[in-house]
Amino acid sequence: MSAAILRDKATGFQRYRRTMTMLRFLSAMLLGFTLLTASLPAQAASAVVTVNGTPVTDVQLAQRLALHKIEGKGNRTAALNELINEVLQIQEAERLGYTVSEAEIDNAVLDVARQIKVSASNLSKILTDNGVPMSTLRARLKASLAWSRVTQQVVSARVNVSEADIDAKAKAELTAANSFDYILKEVLFIGGNASARTGQANKYRKSFKGCDSAVELSLSYTDAAVRDIGRRHATQFPDALANELAKLNVGGITKPRVVEGGVSMLAVCAKETSQDTTYIANNIRQETGSAGMKAEADKYLAELKAKAQIIKG
Repeated sequence: MSAAILRDKATGFQRYRRTMTMLRFLSAMLLGFTLLTASLPAQAASAVVTVNGTPVTDVQLAQRLALHKIEGKGNRTAALNELINEVLQIQEAERLGYTVSEAEIDNAVLDVARQIKVSASNLSKILTDNGVPMSTLRARLKASLAWSRVTQQVVSARVNVSEADIDAKAKAELTAANSFDYILKEVLFIGGNASARTGQANKYRKSFKGCDSAVELSLSYTDAAVRDIGRRHATQFPDALANELAKLNVGGITKPRVVEGGVSMLAVCAKETSQDTTYIANNIRQETGSAGMKAEADKYLAELKAKAQIIKG
């Protein structure tokens, strides 16, 4: 074999080796780039603030802002403060050993759906259509449930309600209109067109002769029912209804009122003066306790916030 042929073969072999080395290098680069890309999240989230080591990300903030927009409230500062508070609330609940299950959050979601009169699936669609994942609402509800446990077990001990003050306030709210005890029957015209049912109720009212004949009179009407309400104090009714009842004698009946499921009237079967403040006091106690609980809960959260390590990202 000539020297020229050998040289040509050697040169070709060197070119082949250089080509294969370059291909291996490019393959390694491509594999490294692929692995790096695969390891990156689709949307890198960065911490806007860190609360005792727990980050609140820009993605969370954007989603909470979108939720606030649906609710017609808030701004960036309000949304961020809400998220910080929720981190503190969950941290405190966990420190005290209180947990919230997924089932409890599911029930809370259903409650929200019922409040706005939509199904759970429609609620989810409303949220996602406005850029809010269901996880955003669930996070808020989880914090709310956790904080409720903290306030019930810890904060409630801080609330003091003066029974003497409640009694004095209840007596001050007694009026001539709400100082009666009644025994009542309800006459209810069920379903149908409210206007037509009101017309029937007014006709019944004109013929009404007292509680003893209430049921017999109702038999002349379609879908009319009479039920015993029993003993009720005036303070158990809204002011307008209490005022109307106060003007009636035994054997009287109130004007028709449209209620859920039909049209209702209350018939007075017995009536006597009674300055019972039980229901007024219960309402005052509940309102006072709720206001006190909220004030103490807010104070408790402010204390947690003052002690927390909150670092802006």
